[in-house]
Amino acid sequence: MEKYRDGQRELHCVFVDLEKAYDRVPREELWYCMRKSGVAEKYVRVVQDMYERSRTVVRCAVGQTEEFNVEVGLHQGSALSPFLFAIVMDQLSEEVRQESPWTMMFADDIVICSESREQVEENLERWRFALERRGMKVSGSKTEYMCVNEREGSGTVRLQGEEVKKVQEFKYLGSTVQSNGECGKEVKKRVQAGWNGWRKVSGVLCERKISARIKGKVYRTVVRAAMLYGLETVSLRKRQESELEVAELKMLRFSLGVTRLDRIRNEYIRGTAHVGRLGDKVRETRLRWFGHVQRRESEYIGRRMSDM
Repeated sequence: MEKYRDGQRELHCVFVDLEKAYDRVPREELWYCMRKSGVAEKYVRVVQDMYERSRTVVRCAVGQTEEFNVEVGLHQGSALSPFLFAIVMDQLSEEVRQESPWTMMFADDIVICSESREQVEENLERWRFALERRGMKVSGSKTEYMCVNEREGSGTVRLQGEEVKKVQEFKYLGSTVQSNGECGKEVKKRVQAGWNGWRKVSGVLCERKISARIKGKVYRTVVRAAMLYGLETVSLRKRQESELEVAELKMLRFSLGVTRLDRIRNEYIRGTAHVGRLGDKVRETRLRWFGHVQRRESEYIGRRMSDM
């Protein structure tokens, strides 16, 4: 998205939501997809034995219903279910799936991207047809559309005649994606995560009997790790970097029992706690991540996106 923002080009994204994804997987499709994926027949039969004659009850305020058979869907809470669901989705979407980054899938979190609204609408309809003919169902009310660098009159996306909800931001895999290509919401979320981590260990950080060096180690392990999570892929502006550093210094001052009225410089606070500048740490993690990407094979999604 940053590439398209810098190039002043539109990018159309549809975040597809599957209705009751785990509960709608047809058993026959599951066996078919396992065999097509190359799973040995003996393992297919083991899974079939696990699902054979599965029964359940519904508990309510006045008691329980009688037992009834469950003939569709995957077992809830089973460690094997996410793997089986991934196999099913991989096979069912094979005919419509494009290479990354135009199609990205993580379990039932699907993103379809295109440079034109008409193309992304066409791809969405192909996905709907491919999934629904095999027993899955796309939720029209929860599927959302977002346009990056939108120009006037770029229009909306429709699914089976119904207009797909248009949003300015979307939370995908824990990260907030904004239509303007900015990362302000993600930075605020990282600051909040840092404060949440600080409160969890405030009993240690605010204890006067514990040395500043130990407090610094606890801070770096718990609080700073929460603030830095995922920021190696975020393009921070100076204002946002400053926002992170201001929050960090507040936490360090609270931890060391120092207020602004004491007129102690920030450098002294960092030196006492043995905590370097957060901006320098962000740049270090970004360079480390960049090195990992450059060492990967040319087909790796990170390499392809950096070369776009």
